[in-house]
Amino acid sequence: MGIKDFSLLFIVCFVWGLNIVITRWVVFDAAVPPIFFAAIRFLGVAMLLVPFLRPIPEDLKTLFLISFFIGAGHFALLFVGLANAEASAASIVSQLGVPFSTLMSMAFLGETIGWRRGIGIMLAFAGVLLIAVDPESFTISFGLLYIAGAAFIGSVGGILMKRMRPVSALQMQVWIGLFSFAPLFAVSAFLEQGQWVSYASGGWQVWIATLFAVVGVSIFGHGAFYHLIKKYDISLLSPLTLMTPIWGVVLSIVLLKEAITAQLILGSIISLGGVLVIALRTNKSLPEAGMGKKLGSGGS
Repeated sequence: MGIKDFSLLFIVCFVWGLNIVITRWVVFDAAVPPIFFAAIRFLGVAMLLVPFLRPIPEDLKTLFLISFFIGAGHFALLFVGLANAEASAASIVSQLGVPFSTLMSMAFLGETIGWRRGIGIMLAFAGVLLIAVDPESFTISFGLLYIAGAAFIGSVGGILMKRMRPVSALQMQVWIGLFSFAPLFAVSAFLEQGQWVSYASGGWQVWIATLFAVVGVSIFGHGAFYHLIKKYDISLLSPLTLMTPIWGVVLSIVLLKEAITAQLILGSIISLGGVLVIALRTNKSLPEAGMGKKLGSGGS
């Protein structure tokens, strides 16, 4: 990979890592209801990418299901999780999409795994458990359970994408946005309160965060990554995308002043080590498994 393309991937991973931190700030510090913020994000994507709606994909039913799994459902759980868990831990736990995708490819696509990937899967989950469990009370972080759930349903969406005729990156984004924002607004209206007041009172910082999520993450991040996918094998890109959770942890500590603990460091090393092992081993049935949900949703 040339320096120009590596720099582009470096920036994309930085953008995705930064987005975890920004979203955590929006739904926790600025107190914007998380499901509502997810709805706003998808509405913005749908509005900006309207020209890419055509040609209308043939299998809209499957696309609707995909939109739930890597759109509305995934982001609702992810944002609720971020409202209840620190961004640094969430950055690591979100990488469970990689082992989940591998397990899904075994269950539904007939993929077989060797002992190395088997160990990698166990390490990925073991590291996350170390991060999520409070050693004093032996309770599991409520927010990180939501993050893990988001990773799981995102991997289901990846399986559905494998069964659908490919569409362009931006067309996939606009249809996911179109199918996702209305259900999210409806769920938000039922479960949350003071959405518009909270969003408006957040001021320009929340509006800039929204613009960053829509343009920087969903459009630039996804579009640039799809460009790289067309040039390079996924087996090369998968390990490099581990820059994303590393950036997430670093930026969480620098920008949000989150504490760095021995538990977080050890759990991150174990979990990301397991993810790296999985990413380095070729998945013949679902090559995208080594990147979790990134190809489908543009990171986080």
